[in-house]
Amino acid sequence: MSYSAEELSRFRTAQALAYECAETIAAELRPGISERQAASQMKDWLVSRGVRDWFHQPFAWFGDRTAFRGLIAVSQLKGFNPAFYPGGRKLQQGMPFILDCAPVFDGAVADIGYAGALGDNSEMDKLMDALIEHRQLIVEQIRQGKTLAEVSRAVDALCERQGVEPRHKAYPFSVLAHRVEKLDEQKKPHSLMRFGIKALTELRNEVLQGRKEGWSPLWNSSSKSDHPPTPGLWAVEPHLGLKGVGAKFEELLVITDNDAFWLDDDLPHVRRWQQRGLLQAA
Repeated sequence: MSYSAEELSRFRTAQALAYECAETIAAELRPGISERQAASQMKDWLVSRGVRDWFHQPFAWFGDRTAFRGLIAVSQLKGFNPAFYPGGRKLQQGMPFILDCAPVFDGAVADIGYAGALGDNSEMDKLMDALIEHRQLIVEQIRQGKTLAEVSRAVDALCERQGVEPRHKAYPFSVLAHRVEKLDEQKKPHSLMRFGIKALTELRNEVLQGRKEGWSPLWNSSSKSDHPPTPGLWAVEPHLGLKGVGAKFEELLVITDNDAFWLDDDLPHVRRWQQRGLLQAA
């Protein structure tokens, strides 16, 4: 599916709002706050700014839970491991965290991930620095005509060379990315287990359509993704693990019939790389 410049602008606005939420709540994190409290604060922030629907409501993970230890979701559409959801883990000084939210704003779905630490954490710094290569690799591989599975396997191989674990394999269906769509604003929003019914229904319909047409909206290293990149918007989330610490970014990638590009470069992780001299400002 292709999008007009105006439609892409709406997705860019939704994504910027989601990242603003994550940055705002991250700046307010203090020792003793629980994952559940942080996720609730994110939801309240987004609702106060007009969000009424979700791909999924906010998640928060602290400490070794950022590396998704014990958070393996089931491999079929039967639900999710309860440990995946934000719980009672409390943040402490020096502890890593990941904030993740996927609001729907003006009919556009955003799905973002924001990683950091409360104070200094050298492992988090290493992982965040390592992620720059993944962001560059993914676009380069698609432009070279690789299948989605080949791109995902290239990410796996890069993880091995970097000496880190590809912890996105702990996500449902081991996805590196998934498709997002514009949703019908006329339909009343409903949520189930923190996931928006409209967004899940759209994803289910795409799974069924893809089975007939030979493609999948769930992008991973399996044979089901061994097809040319499908035009549209993809929420891409390489998630790296190292010594009980996990870090990721998640942002929207635009794939067209003959190109691929990130929807926006004015994002927290990109600005961080620029400030650290790892990436030149555009």
